[in-house]
Amino acid sequence: MEIRIQGVSKHYQSEGKAVKALDQVELNIPANHIFTLLGPSGCGKTTLLRCIVGLETPDEGEIRIGDEVVWSKARGINVPPEKRGLGMVFQTYAIWPHMSVFDNVAYPLQVRGMARRDIDAKVTAALRFVQLEGVEKRSATRLSGGQQQRVALARALVAEPKVMLFDEPLSNLDAKLREETRKELRGFLSKLKITAVYVTHDRVEALALSDSIAVMRGGRVVEMGSPQKIYFHAEHRFVADFIGRANLVPATVRGTSGGHTMVDTALGPMLCEPRELAPGSEATLCMRPEFMRVSAGTQAGAGNVVAGVVESLAFVGEVYEVEIRSAGQLLLARIAPDAQIHSGDAVSLHVEPAHCLLVAR
Repeated sequence: MEIRIQGVSKHYQSEGKAVKALDQVELNIPANHIFTLLGPSGCGKTTLLRCIVGLETPDEGEIRIGDEVVWSKARGINVPPEKRGLGMVFQTYAIWPHMSVFDNVAYPLQVRGMARRDIDAKVTAALRFVQLEGVEKRSATRLSGGQQQRVALARALVAEPKVMLFDEPLSNLDAKLREETRKELRGFLSKLKITAVYVTHDRVEALALSDSIAVMRGGRVVEMGSPQKIYFHAEHRFVADFIGRANLVPATVRGTSGGHTMVDTALGPMLCEPRELAPGSEATLCMRPEFMRVSAGTQAGAGNVVAGVVESLAFVGEVYEVEIRSAGQLLLARIAPDAQIHSGDAVSLHVEPAHCLLVAR
């Protein structure tokens, strides 16, 4: 089910000043997509999620879920949260400690007055779906963090919502469990084929889970697209930097050459993937560390080859992360763990034009 957000704003008062949590947000969330709101703390992503579910009341705009307007300032519409047909998984899971796993999952159906036989069937199906069969009678708080997250997911699913909303549900898990649960969650949501709106500040979560990502900053959506588009073809410096490690170098557009855009930088002239930018305009050159090829020694040559000196190496398991000083710029690259390169070595860096992205400053 599609969600349409039109001109939604939300202001708070803090220390006598108005703070714009949301500033004229325009957003269409496609039906049957896993859609992630990504951004730093305070960017407005959780406030937007809470406006969709009805836990916050916007000051302006309109929110439509499917064909139904659930909130509109102009029309005076405000559908209560329990009537919006949504399911939500909170950051803390909101598991009731005095209830069993079964009763936690059954609660949304019990408050609706559903028949016991129907409740049993739906709860059993939900627990089977999240792979928690056999623990129905156990206290929910005696489960592991990952299992508690699945209880919360089953409770949200049991009422068969039109849309699922997630507010950083994996942030309380350790790194390994978060990775495992992320894979499970992606699988669950893909099977359900419903609209899911997921809030996180974790770029890896966003890239691994999402069909589409909206990057937020200062209460606005800065950029939206597929994970691949956002990572490889960002349009803004903030987005390119936030979504992953990046070397960002100021650049001035010189013109076009051989189907590429040529820029002048402190590193020298660089060929980049084509961008429609006027000669003389200012931009930022973005180069991902994984595409920086490092060779021992100083190699002369054109075509995005720059010389530098290794300042530091950090072993992070599958690779070394190496910092290289070149023309006053500190550049990050990744090299194989068996590479014969050491701190203080003179090296050459090469990056293909296809991996040189120009973004707006």
